[in-house]
Amino acid sequence: MNPRIAKLRTYPFSRLAARLEGAHPPPHLSPINMHIGEPRHAPPANIAKLLGQGNGLGSYPVSIGTPALRHSCAQALTRRYSLEAGFINPDSMIVPVNGTREGLFSFVQATTGGKSDGVVVMPNPFYQIYEGAAILAGVEPYYLNTVEENNFLPNLTAVPDDVWARCEVLFLCNPGNPSGTFLSLNDWRAALVLAERFDFVIAADECYADIYREGMPPPGLLDVCREDNRADFSRCAVFHSLSKRSNVPGLRSGFIAADPQIVKPLRQYRDYHGCAMAQTVQDASISAWDDDTVPAENRRIYDQKYAAFSAILADHWGITTPPGAFYVWAKTPIDDREFVRGLYASQGVKLLPGQYLAREANGVNPGKNRVRVSLVPGLDECTDAAHRIVSYLNTLG
Repeated sequence: MNPRIAKLRTYPFSRLAARLEGAHPPPHLSPINMHIGEPRHAPPANIAKLLGQGNGLGSYPVSIGTPALRHSCAQALTRRYSLEAGFINPDSMIVPVNGTREGLFSFVQATTGGKSDGVVVMPNPFYQIYEGAAILAGVEPYYLNTVEENNFLPNLTAVPDDVWARCEVLFLCNPGNPSGTFLSLNDWRAALVLAERFDFVIAADECYADIYREGMPPPGLLDVCREDNRADFSRCAVFHSLSKRSNVPGLRSGFIAADPQIVKPLRQYRDYHGCAMAQTVQDASISAWDDDTVPAENRRIYDQKYAAFSAILADHWGITTPPGAFYVWAKTPIDDREFVRGLYASQGVKLLPGQYLAREANGVNPGKNRVRVSLVPGLDECTDAAHRIVSYLNTLG
């Protein structure tokens, strides 16, 4: 077996299952699952119909996707970031992927290895695939703590030059997971300066880019490329997904838009990787990327849930409404793992311990004594969960 597999950490949800083993909520309380970022709003109405048609099942799909799908992806970016027509070339800059998890993983395999002691720099806490992809590619993860004192944003100036010199990929998640905070245009520009100076690629994970408080879209890497006339998109790659945008996590559909100099070898890698998207999924994806009404409705519903959840907990738990995504990144009065187990056992509400999403770096685990709350259930369930959390907090004094 590949010895690097032994270096992988147990995935957070498996750790959570072990932590909750033997804990049984009161039978009169229905469980409320808020531990996983799995959207539950209504998906686009015609997705199921398109999937049911079964188009293309009699032939192998190609890994680069159809021209129609690539065009739809490029147009979605053009609308979202107010780009000029043709700024994103669907023939040379778009790579369809089977969800951003698969895309992020394959991207690291294809873009690392050029430096003998390479590292992948990532925010901490982080989406766990960043670390797993780095380890299995044989490069070292470098954790950049995102803490409250810095508005949960990565402080790029804290990374020594010798680490930047070894960097092959810098992951930035915007809006952040789990904090929901935004990188500014100047943050993106600072990252680009470093990428050019030290010869690495920026991988902008923007799967939450369409989930924000109404009227406040997060600045993205493409905004900087547009404003600074970086038409070559040099050293840039952005990752987008339908899972959060269109409430179809089971569709496993997303795309990478990147510098053509990155896309060409990435496509060659993916020819061998065996990850072509089924034609019927491509058809459904085109319909979803072309529909901006679903993400707009999502924003309206999430705003409602944040307002209700925060109002109930305002006098009991020091939480804030983030500018983006659909999480609450909340402090706990006791160890986060004990808090999660106690809440589940007494109230049937399942959250995720913050330290499961992070690693100890510079003597600190920035997820410790925090929990991630996913506001993905319906409004009534979120309201019920907030009241149950209040009840549990009261037992802790």
